Amino acid sequence: MSGDHIPESVRRRVAEAAGHRCCYCRTAQEISGAQMHVDHIVPLALGGTSEERNLCLACAWCNSYKGSKRIGIDPLTGAEVSLFHPRVQNWVEHFRWSDDGTEVIGLTPCGRTTVVTMRLNNEYVVSARRNWVLAGWHPPKE
Repeated sequence: MSGDHIPESVRRRVAEAAGHRCCYCRTAQEISGAQMHVDHIVPLALGGTSEERNLCLACAWCNSYKGSKRIGIDPLTGAEVSLFHPRVQNWVEHFRWSDDGTEVIGLTPCGRTTVVTMRLNNEYVVSARRNWVLAGWHPPKE
């Protein structure tokens, strides 16, 4: 496959593989309030393909902030670091939830860089997460 047309069968498999959650911020489709996107982990603009191994489920926030980025700057060291790759890396090795369950905390250079670059804790989603926590819907159990 090439280009940006992704068959519905592939979209379904990508969503099922992700447990219907954003692969970056772990927001569940059922509580997000918006349809999830199929993200090109390595963006098409940077040579990525529409092969399933390069696709993941992403919420609208994560997909928009990621855009065509593959790298960012680690806020702790100032080094250029690759963003989290959900097909080859394990979320819990790079991130954890804050004690109140509203913010994603980066544990590694990759995690910190992804949190900052993709604005995983933007004011709107943190506010929504507060309500999701109160409702017992969040944080997800990994």
